[in-house]
Amino acid sequence: MSISRNIELKHSNGQIILRPPVMEDGSNIYEAVKVSKADLIPWMDWCRQDYSIEVSFEWLRILPTAWDQGKNYQFAIIDKESDQFLGSCGINHINQYYLIANLGYWIRSDRKGEGIATEATKLVAQFGFQQLGLRRIEIVTGEENWASRRVAEKAGATFEGILRKRLKLGDRNIDAAMYSLILEDMR
Repeated sequence: MSISRNIELKHSNGQIILRPPVMEDGSNIYEAVKVSKADLIPWMDWCRQDYSIEVSFEWLRILPTAWDQGKNYQFAIIDKESDQFLGSCGINHINQYYLIANLGYWIRSDRKGEGIATEATKLVAQFGFQQLGLRRIEIVTGEENWASRRVAEKAGATFEGILRKRLKLGDRNIDAAMYSLILEDMR
């Protein structure tokens, strides 16, 4: 299945727009990560103290191929009024046989608490069900990542349990909370 990268998902209240990230987002992504390191490093394996603008651009270089191959559908979350890069939300780890996938998100620290991650999660989940034909979307987050767990719950996901040593962060594995969404949850 080929899904065009020329796509925008808009929240009904008009506050955020989701679109595939482009190379021009590189410096804005770097700036968002830079102000968010304290919140991201404990939970996002890709975020380290030495995170550089080059890492942002490398990520942007690989995304189009991953999208075209149906492996990773990432969206930049953009503030409609200011055009500020707010974070990212996407679907990856797609199992074409079972039609399940993972959904992940992060929001810049100076904009957390505004419901942005929850609304982005709902939009991307709808994309997964409607455009990709998924039957189940999983949100797997660190057991003690309470902010991420709240997002999953507010988005309507069902808590299914704690998975022992499920997530790898650096050289250690941590327990994870498993949430799921199915199409009926979105109605």
